[in-house]
Amino acid sequence: MQVKLFVGNLPWSVNDVDLEQLFSPHGEVQSARVISDRDTGRSRGFGFVEMEADDVTAVIQAVNGMEVDGRQLRVNEAEEKERSGFGGRRDNRGPRNRY
Repeated sequence: MQVKLFVGNLPWSVNDVDLEQLFSPHGEVQSARVISDRDTGRSRGFGFVEMEADDVTAVIQAVNGMEVDGRQLRVNEAEEKERSGFGGRRDNRGPRNRY
């Protein structure tokens, strides 16, 4: 079963490869991505893992609470992000007039 997991409370030192290695013993990891700040490039302390797993609950229980560099990871199934039809704007006022 394909699942997308949210991983929170990541240490700043964790990168994509480290994140993949945390989950690879529990199933086939399709992708692992630590989210970084677009301005500074620094980790935002969370990431997402997409993987193939027979028992999602067992994977979450195995990694949730695991201590990495003094921080306890928080893992749960990722929620789908709502997409708006307004180019990312969350209101219905339409485009802004810019001068």
